[in-house]
Amino acid sequence: MAHLYLSAPQKSSGKTTLAIGLCRALRGRGLAVQPFKKGPDYIDPLWLSQAAGRLCLNLDFNTMDRTDILAAFGRECAGADVALIEGNMGLFDDTALDGANSNAALARTLDAPVVLVVNCQGMGRGIAPLLLGYQAFDPGLRLAGVVLNRVGSARHAAGLVRAVEHYTDLPVLGVIERDAALAIDERHLGLMPSIETAGAESTIDTLARRVAEQLDLDQLLTLAESAPAPPAPPPEPAVAPHGAGLRIGIARDAVFGFYYPDDLRALARAGAELVPFSPLADAELPAVDALFIGGGFPELRMAELEANRTLRAQIAEFVAAGRPVYAECGGLMYLCAGLHWRGERRAMVGALAAAEAMHPRPQGRGLVRLRETVDHPWPGGGAGRELAAHEFHHSALIAPDPGWRYGFEVVRGSGIDGRHDGVVQQRLLACYSHLRDVGGSGWTGRFLRQVARSLGGP
Repeated sequence: MAHLYLSAPQKSSGKTTLAIGLCRALRGRGLAVQPFKKGPDYIDPLWLSQAAGRLCLNLDFNTMDRTDILAAFGRECAGADVALIEGNMGLFDDTALDGANSNAALARTLDAPVVLVVNCQGMGRGIAPLLLGYQAFDPGLRLAGVVLNRVGSARHAAGLVRAVEHYTDLPVLGVIERDAALAIDERHLGLMPSIETAGAESTIDTLARRVAEQLDLDQLLTLAESAPAPPAPPPEPAVAPHGAGLRIGIARDAVFGFYYPDDLRALARAGAELVPFSPLADAELPAVDALFIGGGFPELRMAELEANRTLRAQIAEFVAAGRPVYAECGGLMYLCAGLHWRGERRAMVGALAAAEAMHPRPQGRGLVRLRETVDHPWPGGGAGRELAAHEFHHSALIAPDPGWRYGFEVVRGSGIDGRHDGVVQQRLLACYSHLRDVGGSGWTGRFLRQVARSLGGP
């Protein structure tokens, strides 16, 4: 099936806005576009999903091995006409010296032609040695073309195209003019999520128009069609019906939206009914057997969250009654007693007797390795079991209780205090780390077994 990999020499080159616009532009041609995002990011996939009209899946070397990646890629591509993989960071950037986890490595794994998006602001003839160096650095990688982004004028564009055509054999697939209308607001974790942006559809449509006007979509599709078809994925393993008849409340609104679609799918495949509720707007909790409160930006709407006293009290009672709850990052923040930011303090749920404070710099960032403890509340694991996760938070707990029990020791990462993550209170597990049910993690099935047991099941 046709597929392309969008990457760049470095981060902040404009590849995300280009990917969003390209997804919508190709969809506008009547094509079924399947987006993917390298790495554990939540925000770019929200935009890509909305632009393409199909859920964007993460492909992540930290939590998935090559077999998992190929299987997931093949499954998600079923029924699509073209797949678009958006990279993270730069094409060759990696903490590993051999680049084993880089965008280039993922592009090779997927046999994907790579389109390099170059931020050309302040650049002239120097684009040629940059491209020649990228071609020479990894001859086994198929660098298929270049998009010249943030070009200042027609004269600037002509000079860049002349240099690329004279010194390299790479086709110029498009020239994107520097335009403030193509920017999406950013904040400390990257782009503003589309779930918060009232004008997200208008923004996506604007990006699509610019992309359709300034890129050679036919040539891009020809390159995509030159990619070999992905291997047929193995059949998905049978899932035990741990969740049959269970109702899981999922916090979903303009604050809470960081969920992996394949995790939610796994909960549903196990028989659970996913019941959305809004901590911002709903006056009452729905009738559910457990809660899953994912990540987000509670600090940005903390006054509204505080104002919803009835729902906060109901969630606190839910936790105190020993009902199963799983919370990640923003969900952990919401469950604390209060949140401090920019000189304000707002009351939150109060299920955890500590406050949170926002900081200018990240307090935890990157790949995480966790080791399970004897206090972990979910069945099916075991003390000493390790799993991969990730974290990215600017908040930190103020004076966490020294008597707290934790579900994880932090082998790599920051967690709650540099040594622990996953506060355990009865059937509550609240982490800074984000888990993903791939690579043998099995967290969704374990959580559902905990829920079933809380109701007297096996």
